Amino acid sequence: MTRDEAIAILELPREQAIEAILKLAEKALKCDLAQHDPGPTAPSGMIPPYLKPTCEKSRKKPGRPAGHPGSCRARPIKIDETIPHELCQCPECGTPVNRPVRVHRRVIEDIPPIEPRVTEHIVNGYWCSKCKKIVTAKVTEALPNANIGLRLVVFTAWLHYLVGVSIDNLVSMLSVLSSVRISPGGLTQAWNALARHLWYGYEAIGQRAAKSAVLHADETGWRLNGVTHWLWCFTTKSICYYVITKSRGSPVVKQVLGLMFKGILICDFWGAYNKISTLATQRCFYHLFTELVKVDKHNNSQDWKAFRKKLSRLMKDAIHLSENKEISTQQRDRLIARLHIRLDEMIAGHYEDKDAKRLIKRLNRHKNELFTFLEYTGVSPYNNHAEQQMRKAVLCRKVSQQNRSESGAVTQAVLMTLFRTAELQNQNPVEAVLAAAKATIEFRKPNMPEFKLAA
Repeated sequence: MTRDEAIAILELPREQAIEAILKLAEKALKCDLAQHDPGPTAPSGMIPPYLKPTCEKSRKKPGRPAGHPGSCRARPIKIDETIPHELCQCPECGTPVNRPVRVHRRVIEDIPPIEPRVTEHIVNGYWCSKCKKIVTAKVTEALPNANIGLRLVVFTAWLHYLVGVSIDNLVSMLSVLSSVRISPGGLTQAWNALARHLWYGYEAIGQRAAKSAVLHADETGWRLNGVTHWLWCFTTKSICYYVITKSRGSPVVKQVLGLMFKGILICDFWGAYNKISTLATQRCFYHLFTELVKVDKHNNSQDWKAFRKKLSRLMKDAIHLSENKEISTQQRDRLIARLHIRLDEMIAGHYEDKDAKRLIKRLNRHKNELFTFLEYTGVSPYNNHAEQQMRKAVLCRKVSQQNRSESGAVTQAVLMTLFRTAELQNQNPVEAVLAAAKATIEFRKPNMPEFKLAA
């Protein structure tokens, strides 16, 4: 507004001037919101916290419903020590007491004081007349040329890469709980050496992911020395394969899955997944539902409401059909065909709203990838499994500030993959990775790759 326009408003009658000022204020507010609004497709991390909506309070009362069966901690099967508690006199008045009139038992679980165990290994060398060299027995209690025990290295790696404990806190915990003195640099070097020894197992999990029948895929931002990189996750119900790369594009998907993936890929609508061929692809319904909610916040047009209602009802009908196990095969096939017809009619419809046009373009591009879960058993319309595997990495990301070097990023991907895969297979992650590391030390030479990120 110029000075002359402001003077002109002030010269108007009182009511007209007030109305003009209110209109200008409303216009300024809309412009300010438009500048800060990242758009309906923006990731949650790009939206400032003060612009995010406040979560509604849950109406459900916390706790289990009344009358539920009681639950308590399971009684330990093994009792290591029994300690009797006897009295000679009353602790309150000092009167002598003779024999107990009743006995009750308390079972208490606790951990003993942790003291580091130092072991000296005497390694004898023997001359092999066939190999023409001195040979020695393998020491599997530690990595080669290391004086830190393998169990300690694996346990701290699990705490850092999967639980999310920072390195400084790990150093403090070790010094307080077990009097083990180790520097942050010594820990990171030990983890790097551990990842190099476990490289074979990491690659084997990646190969299993590429040959799986149903695979979930997702990606999220990751920082390497302050520069934006990407953490990819390819997971099934029993394995989880992480990759940290410089790119968020299709070369990563091609490198992991190849040009032709012979299984069913469940993913979001990111374009990198469009560049490979698959047996079938299922696009995540949750991303579509989330998109509808985001657009509702800034778009109230009737055209959008009509389109939104049709799309939401179509997806809900498809989900209800997948959950209905009582209908016959013929009726199910007829309803699936009807869903495809409804989708084609929606795509062919005419809408003036820009958000509706944008989503119609997306639906047209992926119209053969929306109802895959109705045609194959064991396929979900949601990519929730991959999102859950990303959750642990995202929580660690908030604590660790990601990585400072390429070797650290590869170490992160290798160890997260092995620990999370062990958890998915209902194994103790520390014991599983410890056994794998010992087997690598004992039976074969470790593959010592040059730790650099993929393209």
